[in-house]
Amino acid sequence: MINAAFKKKMLTLLQEEKAHLEKELASFSHRNPNAHETKFETDFPNMGDKLDENASEVAQFSDNLSLEDELEKALRDVVSALGMIEKGTYGTCKYCKQSIDERRLEARPTSTSCISCKKTLTQEV
Repeated sequence: MINAAFKKKMLTLLQEEKAHLEKELASFSHRNPNAHETKFETDFPNMGDKLDENASEVAQFSDNLSLEDELEKALRDVVSALGMIEKGTYGTCKYCKQSIDERRLEARPTSTSCISCKKTLTQEV
C-alpha cells in the first residue's frame, strides 16, 4: 500500500502530465465532442493552394495523425492512473494484487503491474 504523501505527489505529477498532453494535442487537433475525453481529431493544415504547399499539408497531416495516436495513448494511461488514485487502487498490480514498488511508479507513473508480473508477461525472466 502506498502512503498518502507519495499518492499526493503522484496525483500532482499525473495532473501536470495530463495538462501537458492536452496542451500538446490542442496545438494541432481538437477534442472530439462526441467521444471520450481522451479522443482528439487532427486538424488538416492549410498552408496554401500551390502544389508544393498541398504536398506539405498532406505530409504534416500524416505526421500529426501518428503523433495524435501516441499522445492519445499516453493521455488514456494518465486518465486511467488518475481514476485508480480516485478509487484507491493506484499502486496495486492488476495481476497479482501486490503493491507496485514506489521506485517503479516514480519511473513510470502509469504502471499497472509490478516488475515481477511485467517480466513474466513480456517473458523477460
